[in-house]
Amino acid sequence: CGTFEAELAALGENEAREFMEDAGITESSLRRLLRLSYDAIGLVSFLTAGGPNEVRAWSLPAGSTAPQAASKIHSDMERGFIRAEVIAYDDYVTAGTEAAARAAGKMRLEGKDYVVVDGDVLLIRFNI
Repeated sequence: CGTFEAELAALGENEAREFMEDAGITESSLRRLLRLSYDAIGLVSFLTAGGPNEVRAWSLPAGSTAPQAASKIHSDMERGFIRAEVIAYDDYVTAGTEAAARAAGKMRLEGKDYVVVDGDVLLIRFNI
């Protein structure tokens, strides 16, 4: 329902969660449409954080490796790929910051064969 989605979009995060709980749903129709569309065309997204207020989402084909993800940012990063520091999205949100996730042991190092999972937060290490 367009009216419901419009009201939901106007709410803050906590209010939206309560509004959806009251309606008996777990995610908005817009979010569901986006998720199903990505699944249908075989895409996943990963995130990079360039600073405390800078986060970027990148799309790539499902089954892509960490060096292929690095190439989405810049082709030189794929060529000089060393490793990826990976935090699952939910772990990042729960921790609140990259440093807190790292301190909680939620960051892991992955190599060239790592297949990127939808929602991964990546820090690509490379050298040219």
